[in-house]
Amino acid sequence: MKSFEFLSKKREEKPRNCGITMVLDKGLGLESAESLMNISGDYVDYLKFGWGTSIVHDREIVKAKVEMYKKHDITPYTGGTLFELAYMADKLEEFFAEAHELGFPAVEISDGSTTISHGDKLKYIQMAKEKGFEVLSEVGKKNPDLDKELTLDERIEYMQDELDAGSSLVIVEAREGGKNIGIFDQSGNAKEDEIDYILEKFDGSKILWEAPNKDQQVFFILKLGNTVNLGNISSDDITSLETLRQGLRGDTLGKI
Repeated sequence: MKSFEFLSKKREEKPRNCGITMVLDKGLGLESAESLMNISGDYVDYLKFGWGTSIVHDREIVKAKVEMYKKHDITPYTGGTLFELAYMADKLEEFFAEAHELGFPAVEISDGSTTISHGDKLKYIQMAKEKGFEVLSEVGKKNPDLDKELTLDERIEYMQDELDAGSSLVIVEAREGGKNIGIFDQSGNAKEDEIDYILEKFDGSKILWEAPNKDQQVFFILKLGNTVNLGNISSDDITSLETLRQGLRGDTLGKI
């Protein structure tokens, strides 16, 4: 039982179909991660092992963390950069086998830092599904100049194709910083007209909006409600985001 529970706003319990929170693990130690999940795990749905961090940490620790997250009803998954590294090295079979061995139930398929044809990306989404993984895919480039070459209509087309290929959620790229990329301008402000256009053409319940900064989280919650799916949340900000979702901070108090 939570303290002051009579003042809380109930949200859908896990496994949730909406109001999903994806947290970025940038290299937490096992004990630190477990302590954090003991207090905040109820509010985390997906846990991304960021970039290629899994490569530089002890295999048994990674495996133990994966199992710990799953015990908290959280889906841990490999970051898209790890898939891209495996693609570049022509080691995709080994990548999928190792992900299975480590206990990951999901993987991210992206092409943010590499050049992969759209058709091949869809093929790899299907391949991961056939190998028993849940797939989250990401649309967008990590280089702002390359990202700007993608039109909104192209993004939406790719998002729909990836959903049709088997992705359970499509991530809209914003990187860890959330500035000058995708739907955010150089100051990190959301481009509301572009977001509205995307939502006119694509099922918003299947979008995981990367929103690493508090102002961005507030924007999405006030615009789309506390059931909006948000990702790339810092492990330090799990409780912060949940209080925003529940209207327990001045930014959203009485507004949701």
